[in-house]
Amino acid sequence: MSDVINDLIQDFDPVKTVLLIVIFLFAAIVKGFLGIGLPAASMAFLTLIMPPTEAIPLLWLSILATNSLQFANASDKWAIAREYWLFALAIMVCIFVTSTFIAEYPTALLTVAIGIAMVLFALNLLLGIKLRIGPGRGWHLGFGVVSGVLGGISSIWSPTVAMYLVARDVSKEKFIVATGFLFLAGVLPLGAGQVVAGVLTLPVLVKSALALCVVLVGFRVGELLRSRVSQELFRKAVLIAFLLMGLRLIANGLS
Repeated sequence: MSDVINDLIQDFDPVKTVLLIVIFLFAAIVKGFLGIGLPAASMAFLTLIMPPTEAIPLLWLSILATNSLQFANASDKWAIAREYWLFALAIMVCIFVTSTFIAEYPTALLTVAIGIAMVLFALNLLLGIKLRIGPGRGWHLGFGVVSGVLGGISSIWSPTVAMYLVARDVSKEKFIVATGFLFLAGVLPLGAGQVVAGVLTLPVLVKSALALCVVLVGFRVGELLRSRVSQELFRKAVLIAFLLMGLRLIANGLS
């Protein structure tokens, strides 16, 4: 452990550290305010200062902690778990399988995948896209597979989860609980896959823990701001920014 700390000290970059603190603080405020968006907000900026394979594992502990808090504080959590168990299982299996190969994917593929996830996320919530989706288990399985593949490659599986729940016209309260459950379901397989791939190492885990300290502060700030700031104005500003940054990532990946 001392070797890890020594390496962190030697690699310390004041400017990069300040940038990381600002990025994680902003992303956590978005998560606390909207209930979703931590990976999307983080990856939008992290990919500007580091490769995707370095940025993605930094989010692991923060995704785990914030969604654990979101799900633990919800009511009717076990009813939601019983309803969406197949959806969650498909996410778990697919996110583990795809994340084990993350070190082998071309950087351009990762960049485009992150960009697509952000564009889908933004457009879905800005336009309120509603697909014709039934309540059957086949839909749970299909959306779970797509969410897991996207999550394993990019660490962002909220777009397709949100699309499904919006299409089913679930209540705001159920949306928060269901997203917390389905995001939480994918976190442990994502971490396991990244360990197998060799990108989630002990030094990275220490950095992820330091990022978590910042994220917990921002998450609480976002929760407090919910009742004091115009949610619609904040939501639209964030989603438009996500849309533009997602398009930029796609263009960069394809160039």
